[in-house]
Amino acid sequence: MKKTLFFAAAMMALSASAQVVEDFKPASTNQEGKQYPMVNSQRMVRAQISAPEATSVKLDIGGVKYDMKKDANGVWTGESAPQDVGFHYYQLNIDGASVPDPGSKYYYGASRWGSGIDIPADDEEFYQVKNVPQGSINEIYYYSTVTETMRHAYVYLPAEYYAQPNKKFPVLYLQHGMGENETGWSAQGKTGIIMDNLIAAKKAVPFIIVMDNGLNARPAHPAPQPAQQGGDQGGRRRFNMGGAFQDVLIKDIIPMTEKNYRVIADPQHRAMAGLSMGGMQTHSITLANPTTFAWIGMFSGGAFNTQELENAADFKKTNKLLFMSCGEPEEARMNVTKAANDIKALGLNTHSYISPGTAHEWQTWRRSLYQFAQLLFK
Repeated sequence: MKKTLFFAAAMMALSASAQVVEDFKPASTNQEGKQYPMVNSQRMVRAQISAPEATSVKLDIGGVKYDMKKDANGVWTGESAPQDVGFHYYQLNIDGASVPDPGSKYYYGASRWGSGIDIPADDEEFYQVKNVPQGSINEIYYYSTVTETMRHAYVYLPAEYYAQPNKKFPVLYLQHGMGENETGWSAQGKTGIIMDNLIAAKKAVPFIIVMDNGLNARPAHPAPQPAQQGGDQGGRRRFNMGGAFQDVLIKDIIPMTEKNYRVIADPQHRAMAGLSMGGMQTHSITLANPTTFAWIGMFSGGAFNTQELENAADFKKTNKLLFMSCGEPEEARMNVTKAANDIKALGLNTHSYISPGTAHEWQTWRRSLYQFAQLLFK
């Protein structure tokens, strides 16, 4: 009986092993010269680390921990199940401690600096570096009158900004999600690459993009907030999602941008968009400032609805584009397609986009930016 069970277990292990296609290649997100982590054609991730004194090592990705095995030299190796295409945060768990993988580049997400990996996608061509005119992403510091501190942001400038020194440009204020920061859109989102490729292909007009931190925006001396009683508390909470960042954006970021860059400083050349939390901030801030932004994008951040827009005369008069998107599994909850169709009846130029096969993740948001950018300032 024991021999039968052992043989069955061995055959199951052999069968599982045979299912792994051994065409692993180093990930594009690895540190220079590092072979691991790797990805194969099945979109499985293989990690490896030398930890001879460890008793347990796991690969933690996609909310699942996968056991890794140690060889005679103390090197641990293991694979994940197939992952969705696009970018994913991950980490290694060594004897119960979660640590970054020394083989990958580090990205800020999940409120920490840690490992990230890109799973190749069939449509990745739009965010691959090409031999086209290159813009730049500039790292800047500026003083905030709201927080009374120096703040940090990134600014994308298209190649034409340098080639035509007397020309002024539209601007998009682009926000990250919860647990991320101002580095997200340029690093994980590949914003500069996407824009350079779109502009070179004449699919998008050149414009500036400002990427700031939507979380560290507390005023130095916050004013007391009056208690809210009765009414639509859920709607009010959603409306106030802009929070302290609204003041920083309106009083500091926009004036700083328009002072230091060649920007066309009017609502018709000003856009705001964001992913997840950044999309909810966009929703709140643009409703509260209806004549400030004419072009609006929400990526996996919910949807506008007809009730809040029916009597928003200034919003409807100013708005040129309302774009809402999400991943395919999110659509049942967010209903952006229905929302877009309903809002079109109010006379607004409304578009929706559903990212095929991806959920609440960076591939959805890269694709959303790609679609949104082609509609802006036209």
